[in-house]
Amino acid sequence: MMITLSGVLSPDDVEEVTKLVSGLTWRDGTTTAGATARKVKRNQQADLSGATGKVVKKLLQESIELHPVLRAAAQPRRFSPLMVSRTGSGGGYGRHIDNAFMGTGERRLRTDLSFTLFLSDPATYEGGELDVETPAGQHLAKPAAGDLVLYPSTTLHEVRPVISGERIVCIGWIESSIRDAAAREILFDLENLRATLARQHTPQSPEMLTLSKTVSNLLRLWGDA
Repeated sequence: MMITLSGVLSPDDVEEVTKLVSGLTWRDGTTTAGATARKVKRNQQADLSGATGKVVKKLLQESIELHPVLRAAAQPRRFSPLMVSRTGSGGGYGRHIDNAFMGTGERRLRTDLSFTLFLSDPATYEGGELDVETPAGQHLAKPAAGDLVLYPSTTLHEVRPVISGERIVCIGWIESSIRDAAAREILFDLENLRATLARQHTPQSPEMLTLSKTVSNLLRLWGDA
């Protein structure tokens, strides 16, 4: 399942992040790529270890990790550290697959889902589409600043070359508490149904209680604590 979430960052948040990001230092993006991906990666990664970087990271983390639709779709168990990448004219990230595991020690996680939060207005750069291979064919994404694209880490994907301008995004990975993608999609459908029914029924109605029981029992059946 691949979905685009609109307005994960408000216009004011996008403006604030953009100003903060302009003051960060950058390094070669290949330092954060696996052996295979390193050969096709042509971008830069922001250093988020300083005071400004920590402010950027906090703002982005809160917006992403607390987003209700993302939580319903991903059933997150753990999030990877966030990265902010910049791709200028001539840059891109050729077709690759994300590493199955990232991090070390207690921070090591399985990458079930990947996400890209777009920070640049698409009118300010040419090219740079996120290109994801899905069972239905190639899916190109270049949404508005503040929108987030969530997609399976199991897919081949690429960032098409930037022809002009500058593409800035925040990227990260999620280990889901529901390993099976089909089970996650069923739970997402049920959560959407619950949101619809909540507008018509009280929490203690037979319909809502039955649905809540079903979701809870499926989480017990399929989930990892």
